Amino acid sequence: MLGHQPVSVSAAEGARAAADGRVVVYWRRGCPFTQLLRLVLGRRGRDAVWVDIWADPDGAAYVRSVNGGNETVPTVVIDGQPHTNPSPRSVVAALS
Repeated sequence: MLGHQPVSVSAAEGARAAADGRVVVYWRRGCPFTQLLRLVLGRRGRDAVWVDIWADPDGAAYVRSVNGGNETVPTVVIDGQPHTNPSPRSVVAALS
């Protein structure tokens, strides 16, 4: 997963995935916190749904809406609740 960027979906697809109980990661290229998360997740990262906020304005708007107007990433939706820059281990646990 680290050798390439995650496959990104639209914010609408991310919202549907979150409603279905899937883990959704809102991210952007070059973010060191996202890179750390991807490193720790390894292949498990493929089980998450990824939304690139630089490629999807609606994704960026969602992240701003849950982070006081800031585009802080990664913002990870677990069990329908957004978590700003959560510990990678908590995301691993949510994917298990």
